[in-house]
Amino acid sequence: MDHRFIPHLTEEQIADIQLEGLKWTTAHAYANSPFYQARLNDVGMKPGDITSLDDLQKLPFTTADDLKNGYPMPLLSVPESDVVRIHGSSGTTGKRKILAYTQKDLDIWRDMFARCYELAGLTIEDRIQICVGYGLWTAGAGFQLGCERFGAMALPVGPGLLEIQLQMLTDLKSTCLCSTASMALLMGEEVQKQGIFEQIALKKAIFGSETHTPKMRRQFEEALGLEDSFDIIGMTELYGPGTGLECQAHDGIHYWADRYIMEILDPETLEPVAPGEVGEMVVTSLQKEASPLIRYRTHDLTRKIAGDCACGVTMPRIDKIMGRSDDMFIFRGVNIYPGQIGSVLEEFNDLSAEYKISLTRRDGLDHMAVDVERTPEANVSDNEHLAQKLSTEIRKHILVRSDVRILNPGELPRSFAKTKRVQDERGEE
Repeated sequence: MDHRFIPHLTEEQIADIQLEGLKWTTAHAYANSPFYQARLNDVGMKPGDITSLDDLQKLPFTTADDLKNGYPMPLLSVPESDVVRIHGSSGTTGKRKILAYTQKDLDIWRDMFARCYELAGLTIEDRIQICVGYGLWTAGAGFQLGCERFGAMALPVGPGLLEIQLQMLTDLKSTCLCSTASMALLMGEEVQKQGIFEQIALKKAIFGSETHTPKMRRQFEEALGLEDSFDIIGMTELYGPGTGLECQAHDGIHYWADRYIMEILDPETLEPVAPGEVGEMVVTSLQKEASPLIRYRTHDLTRKIAGDCACGVTMPRIDKIMGRSDDMFIFRGVNIYPGQIGSVLEEFNDLSAEYKISLTRRDGLDHMAVDVERTPEANVSDNEHLAQKLSTEIRKHILVRSDVRILNPGELPRSFAKTKRVQDERGEE
């Protein structure tokens, strides 16, 4: 494939770019951001102290709390007159995280995103239906910027608006859908329900922003008649979506290592994990002007994948995002990630990929209920047997007891955005 946007770089070239970028970022942040200057002084680091990539580990971490505490324009390292746009993401508590962008920041972001469309094998003939949030969110703006830079046709519908979505699919013959995995699942169900499968021309989907299971993915690929689908990564703090994409070899996600450094660290000790081990993704930007990031803790869990990729792209790879270190809940002393339940569901053909975990406390004891939908083909009379079997498998894999309830297809609430998998009603201990 001829790459217009994806550079062919060797490991050595990437390392050189990263060292230059690390030196520039540290000097730029130290000179222009009172926050970073204080942080670097605290650990006794001056910009000139960076002489190799190993020096990255001497730099301090930046956290989501730093962004909230610096509200409304944290980390700002340029004059406000140079800021051409702001984006924000919802903070889980209180104030949102607001990030500033210069024109150069936007140009880099759109080029990274154009690489993603290229990696997915799209062409300028494609019609890209963008079903993610516009406005303060980075999602819609990122997918749109990248699409226009790439040269394909953008259909900027935004989230929700199911009737308009289906109308675009049938009348404008969108060929690529960009959404969350939950939204793709919902669209697939509607296409099937309304009997318009023969009228749509979708070939590919790019989805992201929430963890998904292979089962969930197969479900929407089949329902929408897709040839292929691709997992995308990104976050508002680091430009937005488009900082990496799964390639057509489906052997991990290529990330743009010439634009940022990624470390995988143990969330507890903050030391690097062994190659191939799962840890928390920590990112450092290399050219970001308005809101540079130095060792920003994302709380996303993944692992690096070693070796060359069959697709020929030389950019390094990580595994899909497996969850968040702060999504974990503790149930009767066991650390559990919601995705572990999703993995157990993989083994059940009669159950769909939709599930919900409810945690309650009665008489001082925690209880976990798992609601799962059966597939339309499954027999209602098997509900009790299925519930018992799933409960046994959960106990075998995750070592906890749970009350499993089998629901009818479509009974769990659907979401245009990220689906909330865990409802914790245990209250204060």
